[in-house]
Amino acid sequence: MVFADIESLLSQAKREKMKKTTAVKPVHERKSRSNQVSSSQDNWKGIPTRLNNIPHSREIRNYFYDDVLQATQRAVNDGRTRLKVEINIPELNPEMDVYRIGTLMELVRVIALSFADDGKRVKVCVQGSMGEGALAGMPLQLAGTRKILEFMDWGDYGAKGTFVEIGSIGANEVDEQDDMFILVAPQNAVGNCIIDDMKAMTDAAGTRPVILINPRLKDLPGSSGIMQTMGRDKRLEYAASFENCYFFRLLYYAGTQYPIMGALRMTYPNGYELYKRVDVPSGGEKYVILSTFTEKPSSDDINDAFLGKPRYVDYMDRILDYMDRILYHLLFHSTDSRVLLCTCRNREKKASGFWGFLSSVF
Repeated sequence: MVFADIESLLSQAKREKMKKTTAVKPVHERKSRSNQVSSSQDNWKGIPTRLNNIPHSREIRNYFYDDVLQATQRAVNDGRTRLKVEINIPELNPEMDVYRIGTLMELVRVIALSFADDGKRVKVCVQGSMGEGALAGMPLQLAGTRKILEFMDWGDYGAKGTFVEIGSIGANEVDEQDDMFILVAPQNAVGNCIIDDMKAMTDAAGTRPVILINPRLKDLPGSSGIMQTMGRDKRLEYAASFENCYFFRLLYYAGTQYPIMGALRMTYPNGYELYKRVDVPSGGEKYVILSTFTEKPSSDDINDAFLGKPRYVDYMDRILDYMDRILYHLLFHSTDSRVLLCTCRNREKKASGFWGFLSSVF
């Protein structure tokens, strides 16, 4: 009787799966129409090579500036108002000693001037000193950035002061004539939280676009009680309200920053594309696509793709796989059925191996 019930349930689940898969191809076999449209729009030539060569060449920098700009323009033109850009090449990775603030400033200038050329009034915002007394301070990454922006070359037609303004983060920085806002690397500091100022600013901005460039909004709890457990869910919810219009991250072996093993790229309105770096016989290198994802992949998804493991279209596939194994064991190896059942329940293991470090990143 038990076997009959299990077999009936399994057959029903398989029928539902067949109906679903006849209408929708597996993820790894699908080619999104939006991806094809994007390729024709971007004239994208693939990921540039030798990204560990520092300083980056002008060609590599311009490639990423253009890539980010096109994705951001598409998102704004589609009416998206809460956007973020996350790009983590070596010159834009503050965790590396080759971090170059000039590259970040150039990226911001390219985006701001492009929208200014379309007649939009853009306010570029850098957070100021936070806290009071002994807690006053600013993240090291942002020290001096406002001065750099003030003295940068903003074009021959005097965009700065007319179509481009430099400001700080807060509700009082939102003026009626502003059309959009670019926030440069907003981030929390130990003992100081930027989320409240950002929320007040976005509330004042209303439906006008707000674009975050390389935000770092994770909690950094301090001994003063700021950014502790209380209110964390609200802070995380607000940070998650910004959607990626561009994402690029290089992937390395665990605990190292060399050699580059692959890359993860996303440009609005497309999904996430996972690439593997491979050496070519001529001595060069290239990036080949391993998989695509509609949502940001987890570390386990990336592990499985690099290890060549099959992907599940959805949880139904996973359930069917477990039930197949359990049913087979009940029919032929019933004496050890409890052992197998426990094994199946514990099958969702933590990320390990040389991709394990990605669990903290993603």
